[in-house]
Amino acid sequence: MFVAADDTDSMRGNCTTYLATEIIFDLVYNCNLDLIGSPRLVRLNPAIPWKTRGNGSLVMCFGKGKGKKTFIGEINGEPVYSFEDMEDWEPDKEMILERIKPLVEKYHDPEYSDPGIVVSEKRPSEEFYFLGVRRVVERDTIVAELERIGAVRYELGCGRGIIGCTCGMAWIPNDFTYELLSYRPQERWGTERIFDRDSVYVADHTIPSSFNSWEDRSGKVAIVPATPCPVMYGFRGDDISDLIRGHDIIKTEPQSRWLVFLTNQGTDDHIIYNCPREEFIPNSSYSVKGIVKKVERIRGGHTFMTIDSEYGEVVCAAYEPSREFRHAIDWLTPGDKVEVLGELRESPRSLNIEKLHVLETVDEYEKISNPVCPSCNRLMVSVGKGKGYRCRQCKTKSDTPIMKKNTRWIVPGWYEPPVAARRHLSKPLKRMGEIQPVEFVNCRNQ
Repeated sequence: MFVAADDTDSMRGNCTTYLATEIIFDLVYNCNLDLIGSPRLVRLNPAIPWKTRGNGSLVMCFGKGKGKKTFIGEINGEPVYSFEDMEDWEPDKEMILERIKPLVEKYHDPEYSDPGIVVSEKRPSEEFYFLGVRRVVERDTIVAELERIGAVRYELGCGRGIIGCTCGMAWIPNDFTYELLSYRPQERWGTERIFDRDSVYVADHTIPSSFNSWEDRSGKVAIVPATPCPVMYGFRGDDISDLIRGHDIIKTEPQSRWLVFLTNQGTDDHIIYNCPREEFIPNSSYSVKGIVKKVERIRGGHTFMTIDSEYGEVVCAAYEPSREFRHAIDWLTPGDKVEVLGELRESPRSLNIEKLHVLETVDEYEKISNPVCPSCNRLMVSVGKGKGYRCRQCKTKSDTPIMKKNTRWIVPGWYEPPVAARRHLSKPLKRMGEIQPVEFVNCRNQ
């Protein structure tokens, strides 16, 4: 039986993943059900205007487990296992929904969230995942699909959460990653987190399958949130056992529980490629190829690049929080060919850059002097703007000054922002088997 929860958190605190741990503990230890497969943290469209933080939906499956079981966490001192398969028996969905309702009412924020719970024996069509991760989805479409599959649901507020529940439940993992989330005791929620930053460095550098944990350049920890939510940290990677090993390395204040989630983070599933021109609309994320037309840095430290593309002129933005990543855009010049991945914002209309792929660079030249007369060996003088040069003595003419080919700091390759400025869904170069060009790594302080 599939169970999905969405939109119970807010910027003031709470966390839908914490609610998921409460649901798992209740159904496993109080209802004698088994967790089938890993619980899923499914990130949906990051361009949704009304999202709280990461726009994550939580999906779990319960039944009677069989086959191999894997240790994936601890809740209230009790171990949590996931089973790879289940017996041909389904628990009662109405019973599950009634067990979950009080938990939703307890942990949601009534002022800032509109929770939804969906329980279903059948999974929604996979198309709803791609709609949910790439587009804005209408509630009426979701209700029709839930009725088609015979799901039961519970809604509070406007019930927007059932959209995320349905789209998250529809995810069939192709590319996927994991995240180990650890949680603080309730009495510490909202207080300053205590952790050993050096241990995060050790975990990041000891476990090569991890990603987006530590920023070497600035020495910044990227796994500890700054919000008053229950999460102590989230350690991301490609292997469950490696993440558990990292949990043993990372030193923090006492934790009340931890759990490994299967996720679509770091997959680029939100990016739309080869989008028809008429469907290139705001509040979605795209891959756009084009020729650089103009680059400018404005007050406040933001960099804007205009490219000519199949969608016409597109303004691409790299904002100050992306730090040295902006240098990669600063160093581009008209004529360079690029591919830009990012969210198309409605106002101001711009493509917010998540990753940059420099495809080709043009040669860049700088005038160092007027031409030398081949007859008199004297410097020629300018006849006027755009009119060329002429020798005063013999009147020989030339159109071309003496030029020097400049060294380009930018070279073809992939470029990404520092860890703290990356989106949950954006695939890091590490997972793509790519590294930023050494020229950029060595010269971005210039």
